[in-house]
Amino acid sequence: MKNMSSDVNHVTTWLLHMYWFLWILKAHIFLIPEKLIVLLRDGRKLLGTLCSFDQFANVVLQGACERVIVGELYCDVPLGLYVIRGENVVLIGELDREKDELPAHMTCVSEAEIRKAEKAEREARDLKGSMRKRMEFLDFD
Repeated sequence: MKNMSSDVNHVTTWLLHMYWFLWILKAHIFLIPEKLIVLLRDGRKLLGTLCSFDQFANVVLQGACERVIVGELYCDVPLGLYVIRGENVVLIGELDREKDELPAHMTCVSEAEIRKAEKAEREARDLKGSMRKRMEFLDFD
């Protein structure tokens, strides 16, 4: 006589595998092609249309661009087809196609202008940090 418990375990395992397969398939059907924003560990924000992803959060974006924001200025730097390694992904979010992506007060500028603004912001931050180090002995904290 056959062992019934091994048959039940086999069927249960098969059903679990089918459940996960269908769940992943459903995710692909509903997410592809969706416009996503991907936040990376280094603080960069990438936007694009999802082509593919895997269980390690590796993502392929089509028509990708890097959104650079400095104050009230922004620029979308085109990247094209972009592969993102999962270990660099902090967050993946779906963008609503019907809503505006940015507040009305934001101004779109060229890539050269945004790089200049980034450099100025970085220099101001460095200057503030060096001034703070010089004044550390005063113990303002």
